[in-house]
Amino acid sequence: MRDVVEIGLGKTAQRGYHLDDIAIVPSRRTRDVDDVSTAWQLDAYPFDIPCVAHPSDAIMSPATAVGLGRLGGLGVLNVEGLWTRYEDPTKILEELASLDEEAPATRRLQEVYAEPIRPELIAERVRAIREGGVTVAVRVSPQHTLALAPVILDAGVDILVIQGTLVSAEHVSTTDEPLNLKEFIADLDLPVIAGGCTDYKTALHLMRTGAAGVIVGVGADEWSTTDTVLGIRVPMATAIADAAAARRDYLDETGGRYVHLIADGDIQTSGDIAKALGCGADAVMLGEPLSLSDEAPGQGAWWHSAASHPKLPRGAFGVADEQPLGSLEKVLYGPADAPDGQLNLFGGLKRAMAKCGYRDVKEFQRVGLVLDR
Repeated sequence: MRDVVEIGLGKTAQRGYHLDDIAIVPSRRTRDVDDVSTAWQLDAYPFDIPCVAHPSDAIMSPATAVGLGRLGGLGVLNVEGLWTRYEDPTKILEELASLDEEAPATRRLQEVYAEPIRPELIAERVRAIREGGVTVAVRVSPQHTLALAPVILDAGVDILVIQGTLVSAEHVSTTDEPLNLKEFIADLDLPVIAGGCTDYKTALHLMRTGAAGVIVGVGADEWSTTDTVLGIRVPMATAIADAAAARRDYLDETGGRYVHLIADGDIQTSGDIAKALGCGADAVMLGEPLSLSDEAPGQGAWWHSAASHPKLPRGAFGVADEQPLGSLEKVLYGPADAPDGQLNLFGGLKRAMAKCGYRDVKEFQRVGLVLDR
């Protein structure tokens, strides 16, 4: 039973833990790093590394989605982003990359994202990714899923990501017809990843919709303002562990249907990736860490998908104030020339798994953890 703390008369709060609050405990065994596998599989689609890209235009274009796919990860293109609003958003991306701390960046983001989505561009972008020979995944918000789904499905994607700051299986609305995730997913013949969520009950209900994957977290990092705008702060270690508990119960409930957990938030280094998987995640969703690669369309600048919201933006604009760390391959696989865990992200994960004696991600989810704060 998790600690419950009384914060005032008649009001209690559960204690939660961030990834920074925990550390991995090595087992009695170590393993050769060459004998360790970081591979995982979502439905029929295998990947060499447990890396899913955050669908931000700062890091994901059709070209970078292909590049990440060829390097073993899963690129996710935002079908509500710049690449489906403009024939060629390169000049806009260059302008955004050149903004400084004094610029009204949020207002400019809102302006460029006010351009209408063009359905024909969705099909064109999906075609470009498919021609790159990789798994095709796109992201759509719950609010626009019903309107954009016919275009997305006709374009022929492999994986659909329905992602908002928070997504539930029981959205209630008296003004619009809400998206019924269970009915929607049941009518599809492709895997759906849905989220984010922050707690056991929501994760369990999302699993019951038939989703193949559930996003845990709200993408919190140093640029996220979900805490200050909505008052929601997610202790990721606890959120992942709770979702993993929901998965265990769902496995018993269904007789063995496994739902993949994708951790999204507070993940900057290879050590963070290792701790997220140790808490029970199958993969991590990376945003800002990939913005520091040479290939990133934002050229080092970073912004969340929700940073351009026309009424309530939830993400500051991260200016490009440092040089790229190197190629996307170097960010993912090294070699690293700095000791801070930002390069060779999945080489670092692999070595952590080897140091603890585990052969693969499934085994590594059983690693011991300790509170060190």
